[in-house]
Amino acid sequence: MTDITEAQLRQACEQGDVGRLLSLIPYAQLIGVECTRQGDEWLFCLPANKDNIGNPLLPAIHGGVIAGFMELSAAVHLLIATHAASVPKIIDFSLDYLRAGQFRDTYARCQVWRQGRRVANVAITAWQEAEAEPIATARAHFKIPAPSKPAGS
Repeated sequence: MTDITEAQLRQACEQGDVGRLLSLIPYAQLIGVECTRQGDEWLFCLPANKDNIGNPLLPAIHGGVIAGFMELSAAVHLLIATHAASVPKIIDFSLDYLRAGQFRDTYARCQVWRQGRRVANVAITAWQEAEAEPIATARAHFKIPAPSKPAGS
């Protein structure tokens, strides 16, 4: 996500255009991440894609794809929620797999739990058929970039 320019990031965040933001992230394009707004919340979706299968016998989504989807969702959610001027840096990511991710659409919802001056914690829940039956939960800690100083300061 470091190839995104500050101008592109600022414009997407100001407009709340998550689709545009996702189109700037090659990994989001590779695995097919989508996002829609539901009221005040963002719902991330990883559509079923044969290229994301890790175990063809079940078939099940590769665990790394699930983790990448959840981490990416958290970072994008944080960008939009904080109107950040640049991409936050991941400090730590902890994931609990609860059940196999079957070959079907997967959804994720994020919530910023704590935000200090320089660190934010994001909780992520991923599910397939019912949000009450998650396939994975995760916690991500991000270092928020310091606000940029105005010119001449």
